[in-house]
Amino acid sequence: MTANPDYDIGVAGQKWGDAEKTQWLGRQRIQRSYQQQVLAKLEQVTAQFTRQQYGELDYRQYGADRYPLYAFSNDLAADKVTVLVTGGVHGYETSGVQGAIRFLQTEAANYSDHFNLVVLPCISPWGYETINRWNPLALDPNRNFTADSPVAESAAVVRFLQQLSLPVLAHIDLHETTDSDNSEFRPAKAARDGEINTNWDIPDGFYVVGDSAKPAADFQQAINQAVGNVTQIAPADSNGCLIGEPISQPGVVNYPKKALGLCGGITDAPYVTTTEVYPDSPNASPEQCILAQVTAITAALDYLKAQGY
Repeated sequence: MTANPDYDIGVAGQKWGDAEKTQWLGRQRIQRSYQQQVLAKLEQVTAQFTRQQYGELDYRQYGADRYPLYAFSNDLAADKVTVLVTGGVHGYETSGVQGAIRFLQTEAANYSDHFNLVVLPCISPWGYETINRWNPLALDPNRNFTADSPVAESAAVVRFLQQLSLPVLAHIDLHETTDSDNSEFRPAKAARDGEINTNWDIPDGFYVVGDSAKPAADFQQAINQAVGNVTQIAPADSNGCLIGEPISQPGVVNYPKKALGLCGGITDAPYVTTTEVYPDSPNASPEQCILAQVTAITAALDYLKAQGY
């Protein structure tokens, strides 16, 4: 047997078993507080938006805590179209969580008369606290938004949306691409799956990921044009790609979201985008990343209004 050359857990070419997953879990540490950095801020959201607990994660067996899961919405009405905003699918992607919170605190009320707004600010609170992509079982929520999902974070969202009585017009899913994608998470994934790791260049700036089944090119472009006033749009690499995918237009790539079990494929919304900012860039501050996420949401809403929705 040969030790994995790219990651120090597991054997090269072999998928992880329970022992390797336990070894990985033993390395994870609570590094920040969901209660202080997320829930306390959500207490400041205007009473115009109702807080609903849609689930709870009990991770005490993993040395963590119980985590209540919350959704926020205005008064949902049949004569308004519905827009879903999700953050913290990957808990380590900070501006996704903080951007969703900032939107609720500052901009959401400006759109509540026109849209049904449903916001899930932090889908993976254990991941937020441990600054992690996976859950304690070494599973990625963002590949498991499916019926009968084995991932508690994803399954809770699926159940919640099944109970939503109105169709979703648009879904904005807030993410980041970080240096740790190449230094930690991609090598760990390859080791877990018994595969060879290949990294890609981390895009320096903001970009979006559309759905290849319904790319909505003008929608994606409108978001990038607005965010370009806040932080730079990521240029393609020398192969004309972002994160290993060919660009469909500047700052845009497309994935088959439903087929991959991604959060962006969880509804049948015709307008879907996944935002990506680069918090490790020398050209962007944490505050710019949060503002980029808020701007992406408001640009999406402005576009929909301009289309007559």
